[in-house]
Amino acid sequence: MQTIIDLANAVFKPVIDLGAAPIMLIVLTLIAWAVGVNFFHALEGGIKLAIAITAIGSVIGLLTTTYQPALNAFVKSTGINLSITDLGWAPLATITWGSPYTLFFLAILVIVNLVLLFLNRTNTLDVDIFDIWHLSFTGLLAIYFGANLFIATILVIFIGILKIINSDLMKPTFNDLLDDWENPMTTTHLNYMMNPVIMVFDKLFDKLFPWLDKYDFDAAKLNEKIGFWGSRFAIGIYLGIFIGLISHQSIKSIATLAFMAATCLELFSIIGSWFIAAVEPLSQGVTDFANKRLGGRMLNIGLDWPFLAGRAEIWAAANVLAPIMLLEALVLPGNRILPLGGIIAMGVTPALLVVTRGKIIRMIVIGAIELPLFLWAGTLSAPFITHTARALHAPGIPATGLFSSSTKEGPIEQFIAVLVGKASKGEMMMVLYAALALIAYTALFFWYRHEMMKRNQKYSDEGKEVADDVKFVATHGAAGSAD
Repeated sequence: MQTIIDLANAVFKPVIDLGAAPIMLIVLTLIAWAVGVNFFHALEGGIKLAIAITAIGSVIGLLTTTYQPALNAFVKSTGINLSITDLGWAPLATITWGSPYTLFFLAILVIVNLVLLFLNRTNTLDVDIFDIWHLSFTGLLAIYFGANLFIATILVIFIGILKIINSDLMKPTFNDLLDDWENPMTTTHLNYMMNPVIMVFDKLFDKLFPWLDKYDFDAAKLNEKIGFWGSRFAIGIYLGIFIGLISHQSIKSIATLAFMAATCLELFSIIGSWFIAAVEPLSQGVTDFANKRLGGRMLNIGLDWPFLAGRAEIWAAANVLAPIMLLEALVLPGNRILPLGGIIAMGVTPALLVVTRGKIIRMIVIGAIELPLFLWAGTLSAPFITHTARALHAPGIPATGLFSSSTKEGPIEQFIAVLVGKASKGEMMMVLYAALALIAYTALFFWYRHEMMKRNQKYSDEGKEVADDVKFVATHGAAGSAD
Protein backbone atom coordinates (compact mmCIF):
# COMPACT_ATOMS: atom_id res chain seq x y z
CA MET A 1 0.00 0.00 0.00
CA GLN A 2 2.81 2.40 0.90
CA THR A 3 4.44 1.71 -2.49
CA ILE A 4 1.25 2.80 -4.26
CA ILE A 5 1.11 5.95 -2.13
CA ASP A 6 4.74 6.78 -2.99
CA LEU A 7 4.07 6.16 -6.69
CA ALA A 8 0.99 8.41 -6.60
CA ASN A 9 3.07 11.11 -4.93
CA ALA A 10 5.77 10.88 -7.58
CA VAL A 11 3.32 10.98 -10.50
CA PHE A 12 0.65 13.41 -9.35
CA LYS A 13 2.11 15.76 -6.73
CA PRO A 14 4.06 18.05 -9.10
CA VAL A 15 0.86 18.57 -11.11
CA ILE A 16 -1.43 18.94 -8.10
CA ASP A 17 0.85 21.61 -6.65
CA LEU A 18 0.02 23.81 -9.65
CA GLY A 19 -3.59 24.34 -8.47
CA ALA A 20 -7.04 23.68 -9.93
CA ALA A 21 -6.88 25.90 -13.05
CA PRO A 22 -3.50 24.65 -14.40
CA ILE A 23 -4.48 21.06 -13.59
CA MET A 24 -7.66 21.29 -15.64
CA LEU A 25 -5.84 23.08 -18.46
CA ILE A 26 -3.38 20.17 -18.70
CA VAL A 27 -6.01 17.44 -18.30
CA LEU A 28 -8.49 18.85 -20.82
CA THR A 29 -5.78 19.64 -23.37
CA LEU A 30 -4.20 16.18 -23.19
CA ILE A 31 -7.52 14.31 -23.34
CA ALA A 32 -8.75 16.37 -26.31
CA TRP A 33 -5.41 15.85 -28.06
CA ALA A 34 -5.53 12.11 -27.31
CA VAL A 35 -8.92 11.73 -29.03
CA GLY A 36 -7.69 13.44 -32.18
CA VAL A 37 -8.23 17.18 -31.69
CA ASN A 38 -5.56 19.44 -33.17
CA PHE A 39 -3.13 20.25 -30.35
CA PHE A 40 -3.52 24.02 -30.53
CA HIS A 41 -7.31 23.72 -30.73
CA ALA A 42 -7.19 21.43 -27.69
CA LEU A 43 -4.92 23.90 -25.91
CA GLU A 44 -7.37 26.69 -26.64
CA GLY A 45 -10.13 24.73 -24.90
CA GLY A 46 -7.85 24.01 -21.95
CA ILE A 47 -6.95 27.67 -21.54
CA LYS A 48 -10.61 28.70 -21.70
CA LEU A 49 -11.46 26.16 -18.98
CA ALA A 50 -8.63 27.43 -16.77
CA ILE A 51 -9.87 30.99 -17.22
CA ALA A 52 -13.43 29.95 -16.36
CA ILE A 53 -12.32 28.11 -13.20
CA THR A 54 -10.20 31.07 -12.12
CA ALA A 55 -13.04 33.50 -12.80
CA ILE A 56 -15.71 31.57 -10.93
CA GLY A 57 -13.47 31.18 -7.89
CA SER A 58 -12.51 34.84 -7.93
CA VAL A 59 -16.10 36.07 -8.15
CA ILE A 60 -17.29 33.75 -5.35
CA GLY A 61 -14.35 34.95 -3.24
CA LEU A 62 -15.19 38.58 -3.99
CA LEU A 63 -18.83 38.09 -3.06
CA THR A 64 -18.00 36.24 0.16
CA THR A 65 -15.35 38.77 1.21
CA THR A 66 -17.71 41.70 0.62
CA TYR A 67 -20.47 40.18 2.75
CA GLN A 68 -18.37 38.93 5.68
CA PRO A 69 -18.10 42.27 7.57
CA ALA A 70 -21.87 42.79 7.41
CA LEU A 71 -22.56 39.24 8.56
CA ASN A 72 -20.02 39.61 11.38
CA ALA A 73 -21.79 42.81 12.44
CA PHE A 74 -25.15 41.04 12.43
CA VAL A 75 -23.86 38.21 14.64
CA LYS A 76 -22.18 40.67 17.00
CA SER A 77 -25.42 42.62 17.38
CA THR A 78 -27.29 39.42 18.38
CA GLY A 79 -24.80 38.59 21.12
CA ILE A 80 -24.69 34.94 20.00
CA ASN A 81 -21.27 33.27 20.06
CA LEU A 82 -20.55 30.46 17.62
CA SER A 83 -17.01 29.25 18.25
CA ILE A 84 -16.11 27.51 14.96
CA THR A 85 -14.80 29.78 12.19
CA ASP A 86 -16.13 29.10 8.68
CA LEU A 87 -13.20 29.25 6.24
CA GLY A 88 -15.09 28.21 3.11
CA TRP A 89 -13.99 25.45 0.75
CA ALA A 90 -10.63 26.72 -0.55
CA PRO A 91 -8.55 26.27 2.64
CA LEU A 92 -10.10 22.83 3.12
CA ALA A 93 -9.00 21.82 -0.38
CA THR A 94 -5.47 23.03 0.39
CA ILE A 95 -5.42 21.08 3.66
CA THR A 96 -6.75 17.89 2.03
CA TRP A 97 -4.31 18.04 -0.87
CA GLY A 98 -1.53 18.44 1.71
CA SER A 99 -2.04 14.82 2.72
CA PRO A 100 -0.19 12.16 0.69
CA TYR A 101 -3.23 9.92 1.03
CA THR A 102 -5.16 12.25 -1.28
CA LEU A 103 -2.83 11.37 -4.14
CA PHE A 104 -3.25 7.70 -3.28
CA PHE A 105 -7.05 8.02 -3.40
CA LEU A 106 -6.73 9.89 -6.71
CA ALA A 107 -4.72 7.05 -8.26
CA ILE A 108 -7.22 4.46 -7.02
CA LEU A 109 -10.24 6.38 -8.33
CA VAL A 110 -8.65 6.95 -11.75
CA ILE A 111 -8.18 3.16 -12.02
CA VAL A 112 -11.78 2.55 -10.86
CA ASN A 113 -13.13 4.96 -13.48
CA LEU A 114 -11.14 3.31 -16.26
CA VAL A 115 -12.27 -0.17 -15.18
CA LEU A 116 -15.92 0.93 -15.17
CA LEU A 117 -15.49 2.40 -18.65
CA PHE A 118 -13.80 -0.77 -19.92
CA LEU A 119 -16.59 -2.94 -18.46
CA ASN A 120 -19.20 -0.61 -19.99
CA ARG A 121 -20.64 0.17 -16.54
CA THR A 122 -20.41 3.90 -17.15
CA ASN A 123 -20.14 6.31 -20.04
CA THR A 124 -18.46 9.01 -17.96
CA LEU A 125 -14.78 9.83 -18.10
CA ASP A 126 -14.06 11.86 -14.97
CA VAL A 127 -11.52 14.58 -15.81
CA ASP A 128 -12.23 16.73 -12.75
CA ILE A 129 -9.31 15.28 -10.81
CA PHE A 130 -8.85 18.33 -8.59
CA ASP A 131 -12.22 17.75 -6.90
CA ILE A 132 -11.15 14.25 -5.89
CA TRP A 133 -10.24 16.06 -2.68
CA HIS A 134 -13.90 15.85 -1.60
CA LEU A 135 -13.75 12.06 -1.52
CA SER A 136 -10.28 12.12 -0.01
CA PHE A 137 -11.65 14.34 2.76
CA THR A 138 -14.22 11.61 3.48
CA GLY A 139 -11.54 8.93 3.64
CA LEU A 140 -9.24 11.02 5.84
CA LEU A 141 -12.14 11.80 8.18
CA ALA A 142 -12.78 8.06 8.59
CA ILE A 143 -9.09 7.51 9.37
CA TYR A 144 -9.13 10.34 11.92
CA PHE A 145 -11.99 8.67 13.78
CA GLY A 146 -10.34 5.24 13.82
CA ALA A 147 -10.48 3.48 10.42
CA ASN A 148 -7.35 2.00 8.89
CA LEU A 149 -6.28 2.87 5.34
CA PHE A 150 -7.83 -0.28 3.85
CA ILE A 151 -11.29 0.43 5.27
CA ALA A 152 -11.06 4.11 4.32
CA THR A 153 -10.08 3.14 0.76
CA ILE A 154 -13.04 0.75 0.44
CA LEU A 155 -15.34 3.55 1.62
CA VAL A 156 -13.85 6.01 -0.90
CA ILE A 157 -14.17 3.49 -3.75
CA PHE A 158 -17.79 2.69 -2.80
CA ILE A 159 -18.86 6.34 -2.78
CA GLY A 160 -16.75 7.01 -5.89
CA ILE A 161 -18.58 4.32 -7.87
CA LEU A 162 -21.98 5.69 -6.83
CA LYS A 163 -20.80 9.17 -7.78
CA ILE A 164 -19.89 8.02 -11.30
CA ILE A 165 -23.20 6.17 -11.67
CA ASN A 166 -24.93 9.39 -10.64
CA SER A 167 -23.10 11.35 -13.34
CA ASP A 168 -24.66 9.09 -15.99
CA LEU A 169 -28.10 9.37 -14.38
CA MET A 170 -27.97 13.18 -14.42
CA LYS A 171 -26.76 13.59 -18.00
CA PRO A 172 -30.22 13.95 -19.67
CA THR A 173 -31.25 16.49 -17.03
CA PHE A 174 -28.11 18.52 -17.73
CA ASN A 175 -28.97 18.42 -21.43
CA ASP A 176 -32.46 19.66 -20.65
CA LEU A 177 -31.25 22.44 -18.33
CA LEU A 178 -28.72 23.61 -20.92
CA ASP A 179 -31.13 23.04 -23.82
CA ASP A 180 -28.28 21.29 -25.58
CA TRP A 181 -28.56 17.56 -26.30
CA GLU A 182 -25.28 17.27 -28.16
CA ASN A 183 -22.79 18.42 -25.51
CA PRO A 184 -20.78 15.77 -23.61
CA MET A 185 -20.78 17.54 -20.24
CA THR A 186 -21.76 15.96 -16.97
CA THR A 187 -20.23 16.11 -13.51
CA THR A 188 -19.00 13.77 -10.80
CA HIS A 189 -18.93 16.51 -8.18
CA LEU A 190 -19.76 15.30 -4.68
CA ASN A 191 -22.41 17.97 -4.08
CA TYR A 192 -24.76 15.99 -6.36
CA MET A 193 -24.70 13.07 -3.96
CA MET A 194 -27.28 15.07 -2.01
CA ASN A 195 -29.68 14.33 -4.88
CA PRO A 196 -31.31 11.28 -3.23
CA VAL A 197 -32.13 13.23 -0.05
CA ILE A 198 -33.42 16.18 -2.07
CA MET A 199 -35.57 13.85 -4.17
CA VAL A 200 -37.27 12.50 -1.03
CA PHE A 201 -38.39 16.02 -0.16
CA ASP A 202 -39.28 16.72 -3.79
CA LYS A 203 -41.61 13.71 -3.79
CA LEU A 204 -43.15 14.87 -0.51
CA PHE A 205 -43.62 18.25 -2.13
CA ASP A 206 -45.52 16.51 -4.97
CA LYS A 207 -47.85 14.85 -2.43
CA LEU A 208 -48.35 17.62 0.12
CA PHE A 209 -47.80 20.96 -1.56
CA PRO A 210 -48.37 20.59 -5.32
CA TRP A 211 -50.47 23.78 -5.28
CA LEU A 212 -47.34 25.83 -4.49
CA ASP A 213 -46.01 25.09 -7.97
CA LYS A 214 -48.52 27.45 -9.51
CA TYR A 215 -46.73 30.30 -7.71
CA ASP A 216 -43.34 29.16 -8.95
CA PHE A 217 -41.47 30.99 -11.63
CA ASP A 218 -38.66 30.52 -14.08
CA ALA A 219 -36.04 33.16 -13.31
CA ALA A 220 -35.30 33.77 -16.99
CA LYS A 221 -38.98 33.89 -18.02
CA LEU A 222 -39.76 36.18 -15.09
CA ASN A 223 -37.18 38.59 -16.41
CA GLU A 224 -38.89 38.55 -19.79
CA LYS A 225 -42.28 39.31 -18.20
CA ILE A 226 -41.37 41.96 -15.65
CA GLY A 227 -38.04 43.18 -16.96
CA PHE A 228 -35.68 44.71 -14.43
CA TRP A 229 -37.54 43.46 -11.34
CA GLY A 230 -36.87 39.81 -12.11
CA SER A 231 -33.36 40.17 -13.51
CA ARG A 232 -30.24 38.65 -12.00
CA PHE A 233 -28.85 41.97 -10.92
CA ALA A 234 -32.17 42.96 -9.33
CA ILE A 235 -32.08 39.77 -7.25
CA GLY A 236 -28.55 40.71 -6.19
CA ILE A 237 -29.72 44.17 -5.16
CA TYR A 238 -32.55 42.69 -3.06
CA LEU A 239 -30.04 40.48 -1.23
CA GLY A 240 -27.65 43.36 -0.58
CA ILE A 241 -30.39 45.57 0.82
CA PHE A 242 -31.71 42.76 3.05
CA ILE A 243 -28.31 41.83 4.50
CA GLY A 244 -27.41 45.50 4.91
CA LEU A 245 -30.60 46.27 6.83
CA ILE A 246 -30.47 43.30 9.22
CA SER A 247 -26.80 44.06 10.02
CA HIS A 248 -27.48 47.78 10.57
CA GLN A 249 -25.09 48.98 7.86
CA SER A 250 -24.78 52.54 6.61
CA ILE A 251 -26.48 53.59 3.38
CA LYS A 252 -23.10 53.58 1.67
CA SER A 253 -22.37 50.01 2.84
CA ILE A 254 -25.84 48.82 1.81
CA ALA A 255 -25.28 50.24 -1.66
CA THR A 256 -21.91 48.47 -1.86
CA LEU A 257 -23.46 45.15 -0.84
CA ALA A 258 -26.32 45.55 -3.30
CA PHE A 259 -24.20 46.51 -6.31
CA MET A 260 -21.54 43.89 -5.56
CA ALA A 261 -24.14 41.10 -5.45
CA ALA A 262 -25.75 42.41 -8.64
CA THR A 263 -22.37 42.52 -10.40
CA CYS A 264 -21.43 39.02 -9.28
CA LEU A 265 -24.72 37.49 -10.41
CA GLU A 266 -24.28 38.95 -13.88
CA LEU A 267 -20.68 37.69 -14.01
CA PHE A 268 -21.73 34.19 -12.94
CA SER A 269 -24.02 33.95 -15.96
CA ILE A 270 -21.27 35.07 -18.32
CA ILE A 271 -18.65 32.76 -16.81
CA GLY A 272 -21.01 29.79 -17.05
CA SER A 273 -21.01 30.14 -20.84
CA TRP A 274 -17.19 29.97 -20.82
CA PHE A 275 -17.30 26.41 -19.49
CA ILE A 276 -19.47 25.37 -22.43
CA ALA A 277 -17.15 27.06 -24.93
CA ALA A 278 -14.11 25.46 -23.28
CA VAL A 279 -15.28 21.89 -23.89
CA GLU A 280 -16.34 22.39 -27.51
CA PRO A 281 -13.04 21.06 -28.93
CA LEU A 282 -13.18 18.06 -26.61
CA SER A 283 -16.85 17.50 -27.44
CA GLN A 284 -16.13 17.28 -31.15
CA GLY A 285 -13.08 15.11 -30.54
CA VAL A 286 -14.98 12.68 -28.34
CA THR A 287 -17.78 12.44 -30.92
CA ASP A 288 -15.33 11.67 -33.73
CA PHE A 289 -13.40 9.21 -31.56
CA ALA A 290 -16.58 7.40 -30.50
CA ASN A 291 -17.76 7.07 -34.09
CA LYS A 292 -14.40 5.71 -35.28
CA ARG A 293 -13.22 3.55 -32.36
CA LEU A 294 -16.20 2.79 -30.11
CA GLY A 295 -18.87 1.89 -32.60
CA GLY A 296 -20.75 5.10 -31.95
CA ARG A 297 -20.69 4.79 -28.14
CA MET A 298 -20.79 8.28 -26.68
CA LEU A 299 -18.66 9.22 -23.70
CA ASN A 300 -19.63 11.85 -21.17
CA ILE A 301 -16.99 14.19 -19.76
CA GLY A 302 -17.13 14.67 -15.99
CA LEU A 303 -16.34 18.32 -15.19
CA ASP A 304 -16.73 20.59 -12.19
CA TRP A 305 -20.29 21.84 -11.57
CA PRO A 306 -20.01 25.49 -12.88
CA PHE A 307 -20.93 24.64 -16.47
CA LEU A 308 -24.43 25.19 -15.04
CA ALA A 309 -23.49 28.58 -13.60
CA GLY A 310 -25.49 30.34 -16.29
CA ARG A 311 -28.74 29.10 -14.76
CA ALA A 312 -30.15 32.01 -12.76
CA GLU A 313 -31.97 29.66 -10.36
CA ILE A 314 -28.67 28.57 -8.78
CA TRP A 315 -27.84 32.11 -7.73
CA ALA A 316 -31.37 33.19 -6.89
CA ALA A 317 -31.73 30.25 -4.50
CA ALA A 318 -28.22 30.71 -3.08
CA ASN A 319 -28.90 34.36 -2.33
CA VAL A 320 -32.15 33.61 -0.54
CA LEU A 321 -30.63 30.68 1.36
CA ALA A 322 -27.68 32.77 2.60
CA PRO A 323 -29.64 34.73 5.22
CA ILE A 324 -31.76 31.65 5.98
CA MET A 325 -28.63 29.65 6.76
CA LEU A 326 -27.33 32.44 8.96
CA LEU A 327 -30.57 32.55 10.95
CA GLU A 328 -30.68 28.74 11.22
CA ALA A 329 -27.11 28.67 12.50
CA LEU A 330 -28.04 31.00 15.36
CA VAL A 331 -30.80 28.74 16.71
CA LEU A 332 -29.90 25.21 15.51
CA PRO A 333 -29.25 22.82 18.43
CA GLY A 334 -25.82 21.19 18.17
CA ASN A 335 -24.45 23.74 15.72
CA ARG A 336 -21.27 25.64 16.62
CA ILE A 337 -20.27 27.03 13.23
CA LEU A 338 -20.94 30.59 12.06
CA PRO A 339 -21.58 30.64 8.27
CA LEU A 340 -19.18 33.11 6.68
CA GLY A 341 -16.76 31.62 4.16
CA GLY A 342 -19.43 29.20 2.93
CA ILE A 343 -22.38 31.58 3.13
CA ILE A 344 -22.89 31.44 -0.67
CA ALA A 345 -24.21 27.89 -0.70
CA MET A 346 -22.47 26.36 -3.71
CA GLY A 347 -22.41 23.00 -1.99
CA VAL A 348 -26.20 23.07 -1.91
CA THR A 349 -27.92 24.77 -4.83
CA PRO A 350 -26.55 22.91 -7.91
CA ALA A 351 -28.07 19.64 -6.65
CA LEU A 352 -31.34 21.42 -5.87
CA LEU A 353 -31.43 22.69 -9.46
CA VAL A 354 -31.00 19.20 -10.92
CA VAL A 355 -33.60 17.43 -8.81
CA THR A 356 -36.29 20.13 -8.98
CA ARG A 357 -35.35 21.13 -12.54
CA GLY A 358 -35.25 24.79 -11.61
CA LYS A 359 -38.41 25.22 -9.53
CA ILE A 360 -37.30 28.11 -7.36
CA ILE A 361 -39.80 27.73 -4.52
CA ARG A 362 -38.94 24.05 -4.13
CA MET A 363 -35.22 24.84 -4.25
CA ILE A 364 -35.53 27.36 -1.43
CA VAL A 365 -37.86 25.29 0.78
CA ILE A 366 -35.91 22.04 0.38
CA GLY A 367 -32.62 23.90 0.68
CA ALA A 368 -33.71 25.43 3.98
CA ILE A 369 -34.66 21.96 5.24
CA GLU A 370 -31.32 20.39 4.33
CA LEU A 371 -29.02 23.23 5.46
CA PRO A 372 -28.86 21.88 9.06
CA LEU A 373 -27.15 18.75 7.68
CA PHE A 374 -24.32 20.92 6.38
CA LEU A 375 -24.04 22.90 9.61
CA TRP A 376 -23.96 19.76 11.75
CA ALA A 377 -21.41 18.12 9.42
CA GLY A 378 -19.25 21.25 9.58
CA THR A 379 -19.41 21.18 13.37
CA LEU A 380 -18.63 17.45 13.50
CA SER A 381 -15.61 17.68 11.20
CA ALA A 382 -14.09 20.81 12.79
CA PRO A 383 -11.70 18.95 15.19
CA PHE A 384 -10.39 16.82 12.30
CA ILE A 385 -9.90 19.83 10.00
CA THR A 386 -8.19 21.88 12.71
CA HIS A 387 -5.90 19.01 13.77
CA THR A 388 -4.94 18.15 10.18
CA ALA A 389 -4.29 21.76 9.16
CA ARG A 390 -1.97 22.38 12.10
CA ALA A 391 -0.20 19.04 11.65
CA LEU A 392 0.50 19.95 8.01
CA HIS A 393 1.40 23.57 8.89
CA ALA A 394 -1.12 24.78 6.31
CA PRO A 395 -0.64 28.48 5.46
CA GLY A 396 -3.23 31.11 6.41
CA ILE A 397 -4.81 28.98 9.15
CA PRO A 398 -5.86 30.71 12.41
CA ALA A 399 -3.44 30.04 15.26
CA THR A 400 -6.21 29.38 17.80
CA GLY A 401 -9.74 28.03 17.87
CA LEU A 402 -11.57 25.53 15.68
CA PHE A 403 -12.44 26.03 12.02
CA SER A 404 -14.43 24.23 9.35
CA SER A 405 -16.80 24.96 6.43
CA SER A 406 -20.54 25.50 6.71
CA THR A 407 -21.36 24.20 3.23
CA LYS A 408 -18.69 21.56 2.61
CA GLU A 409 -19.98 19.14 -0.02
CA GLY A 410 -20.95 15.64 1.10
CA PRO A 411 -22.44 16.11 4.58
CA ILE A 412 -24.07 12.66 4.53
CA GLU A 413 -20.76 11.11 3.51
CA GLN A 414 -19.06 12.89 6.42
CA PHE A 415 -21.52 11.38 8.90
CA ILE A 416 -20.93 7.93 7.39
CA ALA A 417 -17.15 8.43 7.56
CA VAL A 418 -17.36 9.23 11.27
CA LEU A 419 -19.51 6.15 11.95
CA VAL A 420 -17.23 3.89 9.88
CA GLY A 421 -14.18 5.29 11.66
CA LYS A 422 -15.64 4.69 15.12
CA ALA A 423 -16.97 1.26 14.11
CA SER A 424 -13.44 0.26 13.05
CA LYS A 425 -12.42 0.36 16.73
CA GLY A 426 -14.66 -2.66 17.32
CA GLU A 427 -17.41 -1.14 19.45
CA MET A 428 -20.47 -3.22 18.58
CA MET A 429 -22.99 -0.40 18.88
CA MET A 430 -20.97 1.72 16.44
CA VAL A 431 -20.63 -1.26 14.09
CA LEU A 432 -24.43 -1.57 14.11
CA TYR A 433 -24.91 2.17 13.50
CA ALA A 434 -22.39 2.18 10.65
CA ALA A 435 -23.97 -0.89 9.02
CA LEU A 436 -27.46 0.63 9.24
CA ALA A 437 -26.21 3.95 7.86
CA LEU A 438 -24.51 2.28 4.88
CA ILE A 439 -27.58 0.14 4.15
CA ALA A 440 -29.87 3.18 4.29
CA TYR A 441 -27.46 5.25 2.17
CA THR A 442 -27.25 2.53 -0.49
CA ALA A 443 -30.99 1.81 -0.51
CA LEU A 444 -31.81 5.51 -0.84
CA PHE A 445 -29.36 5.90 -3.72
CA PHE A 446 -30.81 2.99 -5.69
CA TRP A 447 -34.37 4.24 -5.11
CA TYR A 448 -33.18 7.58 -6.47
CA ARG A 449 -31.54 5.77 -9.39
CA HIS A 450 -34.89 4.10 -10.19
CA GLU A 451 -36.67 7.48 -10.14
CA MET A 452 -34.01 9.11 -12.34
CA MET A 453 -34.23 6.28 -14.86
CA LYS A 454 -37.99 6.89 -15.11
CA ARG A 455 -37.30 10.59 -15.68
CA ASN A 456 -34.68 9.76 -18.31
CA GLN A 457 -37.12 7.46 -20.09
CA LYS A 458 -39.54 10.38 -20.35
CA TYR A 459 -36.78 12.49 -21.87
CA SER A 460 -36.13 9.69 -24.36
CA ASP A 461 -39.82 9.32 -25.24
CA GLU A 462 -40.17 13.08 -25.72
CA GLY A 463 -37.13 13.08 -27.96
CA LYS A 464 -38.62 10.29 -30.09
CA GLU A 465 -41.89 12.20 -30.42
CA VAL A 466 -40.05 15.29 -31.60
CA ALA A 467 -38.03 13.21 -34.07
CA ASP A 468 -41.22 11.56 -35.40
CA ASP A 469 -42.88 14.97 -35.80
CA VAL A 470 -39.88 16.28 -37.71
CA LYS A 471 -39.89 13.18 -39.91
CA PHE A 472 -43.64 13.54 -40.59
CA VAL A 473 -43.30 17.20 -41.54
CA ALA A 474 -40.37 16.44 -43.81
CA THR A 475 -42.24 13.57 -45.49
CA HIS A 476 -45.47 15.57 -45.82
CA GLY A 477 -43.58 18.47 -47.33
CA ALA A 478 -41.86 16.23 -49.83
CA ALA A 479 -45.20 14.72 -50.86
CA GLY A 480 -46.73 18.17 -51.26
CA SER A 481 -43.87 19.20 -53.49
CA ALA A 482 -44.36 16.15 -55.67
CA ASP A 483 -48.04 17.00 -56.12
